[in-house]
Amino acid sequence: MKTPKETGYIMPAEWEHHSATQLHWPSNFETWPGERLKRVEQVYVEIIYALHRYEPVLLFMDPTTHYRTIENMLLNAGVNPANIYIYQVPINDIWARDCGPIFIQNKVTNRFAITDWEYNAWGEKYPPFDSDNALPGWFADTFDLLHLKPGIVLEGGSIDTNGKGVILTTESVLLNKNRNSHLNKSEIEGYLSEYLGAEKIIWLKNGLAGDDTDGHIDDLSRFLNRNTILTMITEDPDDINYRALQENHQILSEAKNLDGEPFNIVTLPLPKTKIEGTTVDGSEFVPASYANFYIANGVVLLPLYDERYDQLAVETFKKYFSDRDIVGIPCADLVWGQGSIHCITQQLYGLNL
Repeated sequence: MKTPKETGYIMPAEWEHHSATQLHWPSNFETWPGERLKRVEQVYVEIIYALHRYEPVLLFMDPTTHYRTIENMLLNAGVNPANIYIYQVPINDIWARDCGPIFIQNKVTNRFAITDWEYNAWGEKYPPFDSDNALPGWFADTFDLLHLKPGIVLEGGSIDTNGKGVILTTESVLLNKNRNSHLNKSEIEGYLSEYLGAEKIIWLKNGLAGDDTDGHIDDLSRFLNRNTILTMITEDPDDINYRALQENHQILSEAKNLDGEPFNIVTLPLPKTKIEGTTVDGSEFVPASYANFYIANGVVLLPLYDERYDQLAVETFKKYFSDRDIVGIPCADLVWGQGSIHCITQQLYGLNL
């Protein structure tokens, strides 16, 4: 039986046209205790309002949530219900990027298919995760899409692609024994090649302090276009992330594209990541990063955290996405839960809405 790659499939870049975006309304009281839930709900309202003006939003709500209350909250914010598709489906948490379907497209027929990787909440750190793990199958059944199951653990936030066969990832996640302890590096590369069309894989090392995913790529380095990579840096040797970011920057500086040419490497300063006077899951750090942006149809949603660097980040994105609006979203309350805009979104293709 031929693999997806052998039949012409490849993972598209995030900047290619979407059918919609997947989001999960926050309802997990362990992730968002006390007043934290209300605060993150307000961030969600702002994200949904910004996003729905450019493309449809498929919003999943756990059946235990108060549907009408949320609907009124969105209406009061000026959200047009015609561009919001609400599904009351069991969900465990908000991290659509990691548990949602990863689409691939056939270069010959242009048809889309869903790759349905196993999701285990970053090494079984936060059970239960069975409802979230079932969502790719729900998409395949609901929208009648080809459903491919590689059979290994992979989160969407652990990879990034330029849509031309180059994938960015980290050793700290994909080689972590809490995911696929039975596979070595070469075998994992084989899965990325055969199911996502990878021709080249650039392996960075470690992630940010406070990142409970063990170091997702979408907090570190992302493609801005086919040959341009944004990577986070800090110039402070005393910063807890200094060594990891310097090492990753060096790897990217030496990397070559499929034509043997170096990539254009763009840097942004890491915003404030240390939390004063509190901890999140035992850590005094959160993975705040401008790399956790989301590219949608006609817009880039950019997380904002730090007045020292926010405007520089906005101007950088305006330069590389001149064909899209840049909308900054204050995300201090969202990243408290150890993720940001890219972590809670998943681009969807080939849906007949």
